[in-house]
Amino acid sequence: MNVKSVEKLEKSQVAVTVEVTAEEFEAAVQKAYLKMRNKISVPGFRPGKAPRKMIEKLYGEGVFYSDAVDAALPDAYTQAIGSSGLDVVGYPEVEIVDDQIGKDGFTFKAIVAVYPEVELGQYKGVSAVKEEAKVTADDVKERLNQMAEREARLVSVDRKVKKGDTAVIDFEGFDNGVAFEGGKGENHELEIGSGSFVPGFEDQIIGMKAGEEKDIDITFPENYTKDLAGKQVVFHVKVNEVKEKQTPALDDEFAKDVSEFETLKELKDDTKAKITAEREQSAKIAFENALLEKVAGDIKADIPEVMIEEQCRRFLDEFKQRLQAQGIPYDQYCKMTGMDEAKFMEDGREPAVRQVKMDLAIAAIIKAENLDVTDEEIEEKYKSMAEQYGMELDMLKKYLDAPTVRNQLLNEKAIAVVVDSAKAEKPTKAEKTEGEEEKKPAKKTAKKAAEGEEEKKPAAKKTTKKAAEGEEEKKPAKKTAKKAAEKAE
Repeated sequence: MNVKSVEKLEKSQVAVTVEVTAEEFEAAVQKAYLKMRNKISVPGFRPGKAPRKMIEKLYGEGVFYSDAVDAALPDAYTQAIGSSGLDVVGYPEVEIVDDQIGKDGFTFKAIVAVYPEVELGQYKGVSAVKEEAKVTADDVKERLNQMAEREARLVSVDRKVKKGDTAVIDFEGFDNGVAFEGGKGENHELEIGSGSFVPGFEDQIIGMKAGEEKDIDITFPENYTKDLAGKQVVFHVKVNEVKEKQTPALDDEFAKDVSEFETLKELKDDTKAKITAEREQSAKIAFENALLEKVAGDIKADIPEVMIEEQCRRFLDEFKQRLQAQGIPYDQYCKMTGMDEAKFMEDGREPAVRQVKMDLAIAAIIKAENLDVTDEEIEEKYKSMAEQYGMELDMLKKYLDAPTVRNQLLNEKAIAVVVDSAKAEKPTKAEKTEGEEEKKPAKKTAKKAAEGEEEKKPAAKKTTKKAAEGEEEKKPAKKTAKKAAEKAE
């Protein structure tokens, strides 16, 4: 194998011209002959026994050339890339030069993307806004109310159904008088106002009493399952029981039931401290992320398209895994939402570009700062992760190899270079006002960048397992251990 030339192209691509010598090609032809001879029929010879020259005479000298090229080219390409010291990205586009293949070998040209040269902009002394972690009495009350909601219980009542109640119902759906699949349920607990059934269903339960039956007219949405989309159907519904939610009062008894504290004041103080810690961590991550976004935005690099495409593909693969974890087949999700793979790739391009630029920036900082990781640091990281995830150290090492941990530590050190020298700015009034509004899902954080985690996409829409049902609401939490014990007494 001889590397004849390495030519730089635009978009961080190179064209590598490689010659496969006569000796190398002859070895590949012989290998192809040994592989194919059992499949070639030659009069007068048993399968696999015909000499190579006899086969070449009968079928032509180049009968094995195609298979020989397939055998020789990958090894020659790998050796050429290694000897040239190229850091390639993705797979090459290969062509045989002048389509010439013969006893003297052949020459091929491989066009492949390479890791781009990166010119860092400013990465020390970068400034960004850092939110203050403020917690109000209303914040604490909201968290306590959430805790009380988890301790709520359903109590049977003798009155008409109203919004917020849970109605225990039997139902069956009919399309032109014929019951349809997935449209029937018995003793189903439906929280009115939850939106878990098709639009219009829950509203028509309001006002009914236990023992009452009636027919409900429903029109399915146009984006529903194919068999029912846009159809007008009738559900026969019977209310078996009406339940209302009762939440415990926020007092000392509540504090004892849900925590290790004896008084509500102690629980409030602890809750405030926890919310403060959460917001401080959130502000820290948002600050780091903003810094890295600035650093990544200042780099100069001729990014090859294949790097962006591969990042888009990783985003999509991770999204498919999340759907699978939720029990939603990817094909079904696409049908429900009208999405397809091309649309996913298109929508993922912008975040993929951001992610690639961030990865390039971090790698460039590692190189510029001559950062390194010791074996002792890798071992300490293993120990902290094992403790964090509650795993045995040896088991963790089976699933997570040392090079991965090393890269994670290097990334963390690079991020620390940026953060430790950064300047935190106080938010303006306008930014404070925006911060009080509900925040949208954040871009990939600096912490996730260090860990190699990918940006998450919005959760999938709920499935249509049953025609009338959506995702069932969770049942109220069971009473606490203390309440259960008191009742037993």
